[in-house]
This record gives sequence, C-alpha cells and structure tokens, in this order.
Amino acid sequence: MARSEARPVVTLRSTAGTGQTYVTRKSRRNNPDRLVLRKFDPAAGQHVLFREER
Repeated sequence: MARSEARPVVTLRSTAGTGQTYVTRKSRRNNPDRLVLRKFDPAAGQHVLFREER
C-alpha cells in the first residue's frame, strides 16, 4: 500500500535553539495547523516545546 497524503511525515524542531529534531507523522484532517508537542531535548537536558517545520 502507498503512503497516504492525509498523514504526511513532519519534522519537529526544538524551540530551545539547540537544533534537536524529531520526525513523526500527523493527520492533516484532525490537525490542520502546525503541530506543537512537549518533548525531551537531550541537548538542553529538559522538556521543551517542539514545533512543526514546513
């Protein structure tokens, strides 16, 4: 089966400015806006907000 365009791969970049990234998939139907998740940034040593890059 082909990958669906409804669930694209997105890159999440740390707002702490460390350059740390995560890669995940999201549902365009349920989350049409940019995704923001609170995840652990090993460079900063704490949990920070990660925002979706375009």
